[in-house]
Amino acid sequence: MALRQSIRFCTSRDGTRIAVASVGSGPPLLRAAHWLSHVEYDLESPVWRPWLSALSEHNTYVRYDQRGCGLSDRQPTDICFHAWLADLEAVAATIGQKSFPLLGMSQGGALAIAFALRHPERVSRLILFGAYARGAQCRAESEAERLEAKTLVDLIRVGWGRDNPAFRQVFTSLFIPGGTAEQHRWWNDLERIACRPEIAARTLEQLHDIDVSEMAGQLQVPTLVLHARGDARVPFEEGRRLAALIPNARFVPLDSDNHTLLPTEPAWRQFLAEVQAFVAPASEGGRPAAIDRAGLTAAEAEVLALVAAGLDNRAIAGRLGKAEKTVRNQLSAVLDKLGVNSRSEAIVLALKAEAGGS
Repeated sequence: MALRQSIRFCTSRDGTRIAVASVGSGPPLLRAAHWLSHVEYDLESPVWRPWLSALSEHNTYVRYDQRGCGLSDRQPTDICFHAWLADLEAVAATIGQKSFPLLGMSQGGALAIAFALRHPERVSRLILFGAYARGAQCRAESEAERLEAKTLVDLIRVGWGRDNPAFRQVFTSLFIPGGTAEQHRWWNDLERIACRPEIAARTLEQLHDIDVSEMAGQLQVPTLVLHARGDARVPFEEGRRLAALIPNARFVPLDSDNHTLLPTEPAWRQFLAEVQAFVAPASEGGRPAAIDRAGLTAAEAEVLALVAAGLDNRAIAGRLGKAEKTVRNQLSAVLDKLGVNSRSEAIVLALKAEAGGS
């Protein structure tokens, strides 16, 4: 299916122009900027296109290019965490809805945390994937780890702009080790196209010095943290630590080695189900609108939400800590109350209700 997006520009506090892209329709879902993006080039990406398609299915998925990247100003005067936060604030100001779910991936997680702490009234839900509170230099515990972080920066300065992708392949292998040859080729090209070597190196240096641990501990926003067990770019332990820092955050381990999930792996479906269930629109009473009309109990409504998110009975039972037979019985009650005969019909009704339909 063809994806259509609209691209516009907003201006950050220091005058830097930021490219903002929107895909889909419905309630907004905003993604904080992460390193290496190109809102125009991403649309045909074998890596990012599935993300755009899935996350825009029920929402207007809004993303933007970090300063120095993609269609945003390529030679910004200032490259630092405070400037990135100002960029996120400028993008959020273009969203008319009072509050919205905010997605932070990789270092975008730190930005999302800082924004949610400063503007809690604007963030209805916080989703952090492959994220961290501490950059590579801040979390380094040995000289070897500090040298590794510095070497990655030097690799960018030395070889990122060359036609030979050998230097860039190092980063590609950290982001998507399980990718196909086509996906690796595209990612290698993205690194060259997204931003200039010196800007990329300066950006990575700043990312290595991030530490939002104290901010994370002060959050009062419903938070979902997901992290791949084999993530070679950001260690799994950093994701677990981040979830432990944020009050009442829910932590979901994913069985993957990829920093950016690929649509062919089981973890991708799990990720989508968790995110969709977490951000599902709710009525003023905090429950999906379908519940109010059908008279579902809170337990039945919870089962319906997870069914609509794509989970089967076994996964729902594991998620809720119930017996599979209990889930099966509750689903039968849901079907009776909704007046439908199948699981698929229940999903259609639930999604229509969430979208504001009849």
